[in-house]
Amino acid sequence: MNASRTFVRIFAVLATVAGLLGGGAAFAQVTPAAGYTPPDDTPAIKVGVTIFTDYTYQDVPLVTDSDGNLVHQDGFDVKRSYINVTGNINHLIAFRITPDIQRITSTNLNGSLTFRLKYAYGQYNLDEKWTKGSWVRFGAQQTPYVDWLENVYRYRFQGTILTDREGFLSSSDFGLSTHYNLPGNYGDLHVGYYNGDTYSKAEVGDQKAFQARLSFRPLPGAGVLKGLRLTAFYDADHFAQRDEKRRFVATGTFEHKHLVAGYEHFEATDVTTAVSNEVRTHAWSAWATPRIAKGWEGLLRYDHLSSNDPLKDGSHNRKIGGIAYWIQGQQPSTTAAFLVDYEAVNYDQTPFQANERRIALHTLFNF
Repeated sequence: MNASRTFVRIFAVLATVAGLLGGGAAFAQVTPAAGYTPPDDTPAIKVGVTIFTDYTYQDVPLVTDSDGNLVHQDGFDVKRSYINVTGNINHLIAFRITPDIQRITSTNLNGSLTFRLKYAYGQYNLDEKWTKGSWVRFGAQQTPYVDWLENVYRYRFQGTILTDREGFLSSSDFGLSTHYNLPGNYGDLHVGYYNGDTYSKAEVGDQKAFQARLSFRPLPGAGVLKGLRLTAFYDADHFAQRDEKRRFVATGTFEHKHLVAGYEHFEATDVTTAVSNEVRTHAWSAWATPRIAKGWEGLLRYDHLSSNDPLKDGSHNRKIGGIAYWIQGQQPSTTAAFLVDYEAVNYDQTPFQANERRIALHTLFNF
């Protein structure tokens, strides 16, 4: 039996046990004792929105217009729009559905904004049996790493994090997962079993992805250093039965009221078919978002990627610098932000790939 199937069976047993343990609270007849406050089982539903808009001016490369002139491409766009519907049936059962409206560049749709499903899952809360914030989810849901880091990074509306932008990981997939918050604010563990083909594709084979992330705060009560967090993520998958698809990320993040910063180290191994050569990819990303004044924040980011695959982009670097203004609403989930940034991508070892330089205004509206 291979390792991935062993992991799957272990995870399935753990998930089943978790459900049975939690299920006892759902059906047991409880007689409230003096001073006991029963949990609130009132059904609830909430609707929210997330919108990314931008205006981008591309300095290089130049593009050819309908008359054959070389021009600087520029334009307004809506890069992403979510409708978030969340709720709970009782204090144990919750759900979320999030349609994703995105521009599709395939020729048959001619750049149309299309409606598709990004999240749709049911959640069984394990707060009573484990720790607050622990649960089991089933359906189209967040994968363990990308969504977690985006909540620290906060600049998804400028562009995705390194592993997502380069096409190695996705923020959502179809599967089953469980999450456990370590006691004492020491961190959390998120383990899942997914199709491995992301939420934008249907499963076409028999291979599945086992993904696990462990985040650890070594000094949760040590003043400034309580914002330090160390994270390890592993993705074990296959293109076919013996064609490996492996990802590993080691990440360090630091969160403080004056500075948020992070560093990612990424390794990938891909064997796409039985006759393909093994492709190894190494990458790293460093970023910082210093708080300049009330509402004002800087964005500094540098990505580097190298690969031994001659058909890919070889080695390239990305530089991002910008200034943002954030407006916080009365609730933590109500936010607006405006970002002006400069982005440059240099392809060091790929002469047929043109370098890129662009200036953009990005906006975020979240409610």
